[in-house]
Amino acid sequence: MTAPLRLAKADYLPSEQMPVAVAERTSQPSFPPHVHEFNEIVLVWRGNGLHVMNDRPWLVTCGDIFYISASDCHSYESVNELALDNIIYCPERFQLSLDWQQLLPPADSSAWRLTTRGMALARGVIQQLEQESRKSDVLSRQLTEALFLQLALVLKRHRYASDRAWQMPEGEQLDLLMAAIQGQIALPFDLATFCAQHQLSERALKQLFRQQTGMTVGHYLRQLQLCQAKHLLRTSECLIGEVAARCGFDDSNYFSVVFTRETGMTPSGWRQRFVRSPQLHTGSEKA
Repeated sequence: MTAPLRLAKADYLPSEQMPVAVAERTSQPSFPPHVHEFNEIVLVWRGNGLHVMNDRPWLVTCGDIFYISASDCHSYESVNELALDNIIYCPERFQLSLDWQQLLPPADSSAWRLTTRGMALARGVIQQLEQESRKSDVLSRQLTEALFLQLALVLKRHRYASDRAWQMPEGEQLDLLMAAIQGQIALPFDLATFCAQHQLSERALKQLFRQQTGMTVGHYLRQLQLCQAKHLLRTSECLIGEVAARCGFDDSNYFSVVFTRETGMTPSGWRQRFVRSPQLHTGSEKA
């Protein structure tokens, strides 16, 4: 197996003293598995794609946040007009006496979403952060760290885990919709019913969703289901029928058809890719 790429601090930070840098990706291409000599926060602004982190696939679109440590391995696949910012930071270079562990999520809670209000606030801070982090004087270094603190506080206040929809503020139409879809991918989702419950315009919400994500609601849900199916096939011993049911498919045969069409492999074939063959002691490998 090929070792992942390792990205160096010196290639992204302007000096050995600067603790933070911003790598803007207005059109993030597909990128192979890699690790870093630094930590980073990934904030997705628009478009969509597949973000594979520590072998788990995540469908990402506007408002998604990932907190990535130096030991995490991740990659980007199947990108479609994906725009994001990478906020690169080196905790060992911080000089403010703060408990950063209280400001940033723990390692086992890396994937979050950001409210629409939070995205607007974060964008302004990141723009200032990008300008100051390019400089090398002492004052700019101090201001960069202060701006990173401000960003961390904004993200903490306005982020939420996708499985905790009850934390959603009222009035955030796209956020409400995302939370509803992500919170119950094993159950049928009816957009008309959702809009009626929340007194929203179905047509306007469809247009907003497509404008922000580049996908229809149905396509987004289907990709979420397939990401979950890939994860379960790799990490569990569930039967194919149980995987199908847990991912919202009533018919396991239909699930197999959809999975094969989307991935080019059957569910059992996908699972077999990750089954380690026993070490051969003598003789040749069986066909």
